[in-house]
Amino acid sequence: MTNRIALGLALLICAFVAFDLYTGGGRLLFLARRFADLVQHVAFWR
Repeated sequence: MTNRIALGLALLICAFVAFDLYTGGGRLLFLARRFADLVQHVAFWR
């Protein structure tokens, strides 16, 4: 991953978090829980 791609992804994530907090903040917690479930699922199959 180049620095340009990493910076782009970081800006995209920051923009999503800012938008989510501006509109109510419900989706961020949902996505965090789904990501934790995905990590556990992938760790199981590893």
